[in-house]
Amino acid sequence: MVITVDMVKELRQQTGAGVLDCRNALEEVEGDFERAAELLQKKGLAVAAKKADREANNGLVEAYVHAGGKLGVLVEVNCETDFVARTEVFKELAHDLAMQVAATDPLYLTPEDIPPEVIERERQWQREQVGDDKPEEIMDKILEGKLRKYHQEVCLMEQPFIKDDEITVRELVVDHIAKLGENIKVRRFARFELEGEICPQCSSSIRSDVQFCGSCGCRLDRGPE
Repeated sequence: MVITVDMVKELRQQTGAGVLDCRNALEEVEGDFERAAELLQKKGLAVAAKKADREANNGLVEAYVHAGGKLGVLVEVNCETDFVARTEVFKELAHDLAMQVAATDPLYLTPEDIPPEVIERERQWQREQVGDDKPEEIMDKILEGKLRKYHQEVCLMEQPFIKDDEITVRELVVDHIAKLGENIKVRRFARFELEGEICPQCSSSIRSDVQFCGSCGCRLDRGPE
């Protein structure tokens, strides 16, 4: 099958991969766009895995202010070189991540950052909701699924991306590692908001629409979800 310039251009717009990579992928799958996109995604994951241990000491701190100055976010995103940090693609990623934090109010960066006592408290709460009338093996599987959902709610890297809920924030970053050819790490974030409620556990200011306190990680009593 002849691979045309328009086919390469369309796949490149869809995936963000390089021209040569798009052409090679289309040739390998004989012009099948869906399979070509999957192939490029797999290659992108492989590229990201190879770069994961490389130092990422450059980057930028993105600031985002919303809602008439009553909500603000800072996100530090690192890459390997100042050249990549100045590209529009990298700046757009940092801005999207700041908007993600503003919109979803995550408590942690990754599941590994959640304190063990918070995980245990959440696990116990979920067990109480499920009830004790199930075999332990089935209960463990149920709790495992509920904890995965909890991670997606409170961990930035596990959340569905607000602009495309078919991918997670982690997958978004991996895509950009493949696209830019450098290791990228979301280092840390901070979110500030006026006019919140007060957490009954630690007295921190919290939003009225969140399920978890950002300071102590406790689940707030909002009634049935």
